[in-house]
Amino acid sequence: MIDLATYVPMGDKKNSGFFEEYLPKVFDRRAESGLPEIVDRMAAVVVQVEHGDAVNYIAELALMGPYRLVDARLTDTHKVYLLQSQPDFPRMVLLEPLAAAFEDEVTRWNMLYPLASAKPNARYIGEIYKATSVKAVRDALEPQGVRFVYDGETANPFYCSEHLSFTFLSDFTYNRVGYVDVPLDTLEGLNLGDKLQISAESQSLIESAASRQAEHGIADKVLGIDHLATRILAGEREDAILEYLTMVPYYFWGAYNITEMNSSTNVTRHPDVPDDKLSPARVFTANNTPAIVNSFENLPMPTEDFVRNFGRRMHHMAYEVGDGDVNEVKNVDFVVSELTKLGTPFLAD
Repeated sequence: MIDLATYVPMGDKKNSGFFEEYLPKVFDRRAESGLPEIVDRMAAVVVQVEHGDAVNYIAELALMGPYRLVDARLTDTHKVYLLQSQPDFPRMVLLEPLAAAFEDEVTRWNMLYPLASAKPNARYIGEIYKATSVKAVRDALEPQGVRFVYDGETANPFYCSEHLSFTFLSDFTYNRVGYVDVPLDTLEGLNLGDKLQISAESQSLIESAASRQAEHGIADKVLGIDHLATRILAGEREDAILEYLTMVPYYFWGAYNITEMNSSTNVTRHPDVPDDKLSPARVFTANNTPAIVNSFENLPMPTEDFVRNFGRRMHHMAYEVGDGDVNEVKNVDFVVSELTKLGTPFLAD
């Protein structure tokens, strides 16, 4: 158990006086609102793909990691797929618009950025947290300036229902936070719509990917999600952290400078889990200097470039690879090597 009043964050990244003043205030207000008793661990992560891409993405996930399809539903606007890894780990919810012309807030945000506009509906949406009552969450957070989606305010009804409630897109991360008060072992409790039958062809594609993963010895080595990392603008790092810690029972673990990238990585974690895979760490990465002044010193700014081209958004979901080796090759290197053989590209050697 972490004592938020005495905990000293890790790392060499210095925070402003503003952040140091408001971080304990956020924790105190959160405790007074009862949020830690209402909101528990992460229940799921939510991703939206382009129309027609869901089955291929599910197959890709089956090839690279532990997630497997367990349920699917049909709403008025989307196909909704539920994937599971280990029973105690967060689920993955995949949204696929029924029409290529579907448009909502995600579409409009993506269209603002040159490299995001090519797939205007493809985006990491956010996390869903377990809650005792979604109404109780809204009652606790709305007085603190957190805005929730209500019926009629969005084109996608998934974001607002009796047992599932999402915030508006964050001004700092363009992600949402959702809360659910029914189990997510299936989608039945959400009353989303009729059960969606997966075609034999689609099922074969997914099963083939899982079989290839097993044949290459990867299946038992890639575990659950360790952390989720969003890239944001330099000047919004502290605001994004304070916002997130207002809405979920995480704490600011610490921040480190990444000198070669002229940026910092800022980590928030759940204080009561023995394993981050039970409720993955939430990471925020930002440049140390904004693009507008970078030309004075011409420092690297890959994080700022990413945000300017794609918008504030999730950069990666990181899986943990189990310890061990295969023929004196570390498991993580073995997994990367085998996935490369299977056609999965990696950003770096």
